[in-house]
Parts: sequence; C-alpha cells; structure tokens
Amino acid sequence: MNDGFFQHVVWSDIGQATLDTLTMLAGSLALTIGLGIPLGVLLFVTSDGQIDQSRPVNRVLGIVVNVLRSIPFVILLIVMIPLTLAMVGTSLGVAGAIPPLVGGAAPFYARLVEAALRDVPRATIEAAQAMGATRLQIIGKVLLPEALPGLTAGATVTAITLVSFTAMAGVVGAGGLGDLAIRYGYQRFQADVMLVTVVLLVVLVQFIQWAGDRLTRLVDHR
Repeated sequence: MNDGFFQHVVWSDIGQATLDTLTMLAGSLALTIGLGIPLGVLLFVTSDGQIDQSRPVNRVLGIVVNVLRSIPFVILLIVMIPLTLAMVGTSLGVAGAIPPLVGGAAPFYARLVEAALRDVPRATIEAAQAMGATRLQIIGKVLLPEALPGLTAGATVTAITLVSFTAMAGVVGAGGLGDLAIRYGYQRFQADVMLVTVVLLVVLVQFIQWAGDRLTRLVDHR
C-alpha cells in the first residue's frame, strides 16, 4: 500500500487529520453563525434610516468589525494566543484553533448578514411597522425570514473561508489537514502527502459549495 508515489502517506494520519479539520470547521462555523447573525442584525438596524438608528453604536460596531476583518488570519492566530489560553486552556490542537477561527470569521459573516438584510425590500419593513409590529417582531418575523436565502449563501461562503483558515491554522500546530501538509508535505518535502491533503481540501470545498447551493435554493421561496 505504501509503495510507489504514496510511500510517505500514512492513511491513519490522513484520517485523523481529516476528522480534526471537520471538527474545527463544524465547531467554528456554528459559533460564527451564532455570533455573526446578531452582530450583522445590529449593524443593519442601527444604520441610518433603519428601525433602531444609532450612529454611535453603528460606528463602534463597524470599527470593531473592520479592524478584525483587516488583520491577516495568520497574525490573528498569534495575537489571540493569550485570549485563547484564557478561554480553552491551550493554543494548540483543535480546541486552540476554534477561538481564532471564530474571531476571524464572525466579523466576515456579520458583514454578509448585513448585506443580506439590506436586500429585504423597505416596503416589507414599513408594512410590518404599519401593522404595529415591535422591533423584535420585525427582526424575527420579517427581516431574518426574508433574508434567509442570503444568510444561507453567506454561511456557505463563510464555511469555505473557514476551510482555508483551518489550513492556515496548521502553522501554529492546530492539527488537521493543513498541519499535515505543512509538517510533512512542505517541511519534509513529501509531495505525496501534500497532494493527498490538497485533494481532500478541494473535495471538502466542492461539497460545501454544492450543499450550500442546494440549501439556498430550498429556503428561497421568492
């Protein structure tokens, strides 16, 4: 099994690395969506002309989001090490990768949420206001349901971004396919290991895009 081109490939290591990548992706995506949607809603409703307009709040949120989005992920991994240690007790492995993954992806998804909410027709919001709906009712029963296709499409883009982030997290020993590619494929010049990890990452991204597109069409009733 290990003769020929794939002589350096240890399939049990590949399997464990794939499982680590999927674990990081699932955990960080769930937290990213959980944080990104409220943050995106706040960015939208506090902007000019919206139902809870507040320029000071909007500007502060916008600055925080823009600052986090502007930091390259590899640098964010290092900058967040003290916070990661305080939160999960380690900066290594799958657990140590999730906080910086969320820190890098949640602001990105929040902006996608904001953009999806801006696509909701203004007339729909005004109709809900005319019927006496409260702000929370407008958000929960009008804005989010109407923006669901955009939110789903944004989550798909974010999940693919997180796949690339998990690969970069291998630089600081986070585990997963990226870690395997760096330690064996790059540092030890094992091209077969590099090829297998790249192919698996490409397949994972293709599957996420396919599943995300199908789910977006499923929730789009317009």
